[in-house]
Amino acid sequence: MRKKEYLPKILETGANELEVIDFRMYEELEDGSVYEWVLGVNVAKVKEVIQRPSNIFRSPGMPPEVEGLAKIREDVIPIVNLSKWMKIKPPEDKDNKYVIVMEFLREIIGILVHEAKRIRRIKWTDIKKPPASIDEKLGGKVVGVIEIENGQLLLLLDFEGILDELGMIKVFNVEDKNDYQKSDVSYEILILDDSPVARKIIRKILEKDGHKVYEVESGIDGLEFLEEKRKEAELEGVDITDKIQLIISDIEMPGMDGLTFTKKVKEDPVFSKIPIVINTSLSDKATVDKTRFVNADAHLVKFDTKDLLHIVHEYAIKK
Repeated sequence: MRKKEYLPKILETGANELEVIDFRMYEELEDGSVYEWVLGVNVAKVKEVIQRPSNIFRSPGMPPEVEGLAKIREDVIPIVNLSKWMKIKPPEDKDNKYVIVMEFLREIIGILVHEAKRIRRIKWTDIKKPPASIDEKLGGKVVGVIEIENGQLLLLLDFEGILDELGMIKVFNVEDKNDYQKSDVSYEILILDDSPVARKIIRKILEKDGHKVYEVESGIDGLEFLEEKRKEAELEGVDITDKIQLIISDIEMPGMDGLTFTKKVKEDPVFSKIPIVINTSLSDKATVDKTRFVNADAHLVKFDTKDLLHIVHEYAIKK
């Protein structure tokens, strides 16, 4: 299939839209019937979709969910068997035919899937929280669902959470004590991220550095939080920046993405005083350019302790 650079434009700045690759996994049930899982991943994370390589080889110490390593182009990358992670039994005629090659968190990984269907353009506002039964079945790793044709639900998977569960998430420089500069003041920082794993990692780094952290799951929740802080500031006769000195926002969030959130904040005469850092698993030039177009103050790639703390100390408002 096509490489990423030939895929359609993924996200018009502030349009609150994204494009996802619709792919399928098939599960053979106890009664012999076959259930079709409709799943999705953001096109922005995808380098290419290829046929399963023949040269996958295992090395000692790999989790059972990792099929092995394979050379794709010039990179040797881990190949995750999604069937094994989902704990489903595929029908004999539905082999892992394709690999979705993704790049995020400074890593390239491959995901074995049964079928790659199409690209869908959707609005973040159409993404809803998953039903508890589905979320539980997939270990809480569904960040949202979208209703598509024939009443089917497309599930957006939290690949950060999946990789963290498999021990494949790297938090760079986390053990370097020199990275913790210990500010003279404790900043109050709002983080927006729909991934519990990402929020946990960021919170741990910031709290260890002595800051107070608030967290929400989406741009909609972020705006509601800021409105509450605006009311508090007005009642106390202080500036909004006495309540929040920095915002760190993901891009991919149901309801309202981080670029739309940033655009709205920067258009508000009160909220615009608060610096916003876009913190994302995506590091491509197109993503960096989009953060500039919505007037974000900085862009940061998850998860590097040194970079994160440098950004905090540089951009948080000193009171």
